[in-house]
Amino acid sequence: MGNELDKIAKDIPMNPIEAEIAVTGLHATGEYKVLRRLNLGHDNRFTRKAIATPLVGICIDTETTGLNYASDKIIELGIVVFQYDSLTAGIIKVVDRYAGFEDPGIPLSAETTAITGITDEMVSGQSFDDAQVCRLAEQASLVIAHNAAFDRKFVEARFPIFSKVPWGCSMTQVDWQAERISTRVLEYLLFKFGWFINAHRALDDAEGLLGILLENLPVSGTPVFKALLDRSDEVTAKICAVGAPFDKKDALKQRGYRWNDGAQGGCKAWWTSISGDLEREELAWLANEVYPRGVTDSVEITRIDALDRFSVRER
Repeated sequence: MGNELDKIAKDIPMNPIEAEIAVTGLHATGEYKVLRRLNLGHDNRFTRKAIATPLVGICIDTETTGLNYASDKIIELGIVVFQYDSLTAGIIKVVDRYAGFEDPGIPLSAETTAITGITDEMVSGQSFDDAQVCRLAEQASLVIAHNAAFDRKFVEARFPIFSKVPWGCSMTQVDWQAERISTRVLEYLLFKFGWFINAHRALDDAEGLLGILLENLPVSGTPVFKALLDRSDEVTAKICAVGAPFDKKDALKQRGYRWNDGAQGGCKAWWTSISGDLEREELAWLANEVYPRGVTDSVEITRIDALDRFSVRER
């Protein structure tokens, strides 16, 4: 069926104006949603407005041999570098790109190839251009990934310079649920905004991420990038309820605490992450609801900013 549709499409010559008329007509029926291939080179959402002191942002994505940053390797890296106005959150233009493969030194698993489309032949003998990647990192005021808790650990293990740059996460630092978007998968978010990409390839995913940052949120109307910038600047507090009585676990769970068994580091305790200005309120709740006699001396508090957030240092 797909080949037949491709043949039909090729047999119907259509210039850009005719294509726009067709798209408008389909949308007007209310029965269709047309997806466009994301093409940042012809994207009219960039401000392209020259300012005196633009900042540099990086959208980054990795494809890896597995999920463990300590033992698995990055096999593909995609970077899109852009300028932005920190006052308005306007994204000005793309100024650079990088895409590369690296041989992990072991055969790729069938699962890795199935997910990424990357084969042993594609990575054989390949290595990242360390000088270029480090040059891009040195320019950045903010690095953004769609799952920064995953990508940052891998990237820092391979390129330690990225540990010196603040990071943000478009998956967790935008309140998608409040915008009535229930799924945070990159490809789905693009679909919701009317775009599609060749997903699960590093540079395509990095460009897809920038495509999302250029949008406005559907309910609040806030630019996605502004919402992310506002959250990435926050200082959060990780509260570890060390020594909390076992019979308080249900109250802690209901409050949003999660259990850390200590296997991956950090305190072995129930913990939560909150805005830094809510520390006193949270300690008061722990004193009243969890700890006997209201003594919270064993509670551990770690304050986290964008330099450490999502890093291995966030324990």
